Amino acid sequence: MFIGFMVLVVLFGTVIFHFMSPWGLTEIASDWGFIDTTIDITFWVTGVVFILVLLFLAYCVVKYKYQPDRRSEYEPENKKLETWLTVLTTVAVAALLAPGLLAWKDFVTVPEDAVKVEALGQQWQWSFRYPGADGKLGLVDTTKITYENPFGIHMDDPNGQDDVLIAGDNLHLELGQPVQVLLRSTDVLHDFFVPEFRAKMDLIPGHVTYIWLTPTRKGTFDIMCFELCGEGHYLMRSQVTVEDTADYNSWLQEQQTFAQSLADAGTGDTDRKAPVLGLADATAAKRTATE
Repeated sequence: MFIGFMVLVVLFGTVIFHFMSPWGLTEIASDWGFIDTTIDITFWVTGVVFILVLLFLAYCVVKYKYQPDRRSEYEPENKKLETWLTVLTTVAVAALLAPGLLAWKDFVTVPEDAVKVEALGQQWQWSFRYPGADGKLGLVDTTKITYENPFGIHMDDPNGQDDVLIAGDNLHLELGQPVQVLLRSTDVLHDFFVPEFRAKMDLIPGHVTYIWLTPTRKGTFDIMCFELCGEGHYLMRSQVTVEDTADYNSWLQEQQTFAQSLADAGTGDTDRKAPVLGLADATAAKRTATE
């Protein structure tokens, strides 16, 4: 009886905690509403199964408690029970998979008016690249990465000369503007994750992956690497700032382009802040700040 009672305590405690949990889902990016719906469906399907299984467990513990004169029965097959279990399991699995497939379709279908921004991951920092006045990002190649060209932009590609390169600052996004975040890694696997956006994606060396979203609330939110990427993994953090159009445009106009950074490097001009820190400098700066 005590064991059966404790099973019921776990059951009702779990259900109550779920509905009274303070960790509600945030509405930071409205496009991910379909993910919330999929999560809700998953909770309902698995929650019903969880409740039924524990109720059955509590029933069995009490009903079939040990009695000296009771003997167990051997029944290796029960076609009626097997048929019901097969049908119910199939329906439950379909209910779990179908919404996920629909959510995935929306997850990878980028709106035509989405602005492209690149997030570059490397051990252990984030850097960002925006298209310049031409609205196009320049071609890149990992083999062309140098201290002066940390993104590996093709020098002979005119589309890359006005690209805006950012490090040591937040990723800035415009409120209400769909954006496709292109994800690249220069070394190992990383993962771009903003918890409030409820979306994350791996950065795979040699490939360009992406996520897209439309920010719906102003604020500053943490960017984390969610893939163990080495001893400095815990240092690999940045932030994303969502702001209105005027503030976003004002910030963007103050940033340096790739062509300007090359000119400064060639003339030895040190008055302007370098657009992207070298790996050793960034790592040392983060270690110093942490210590």
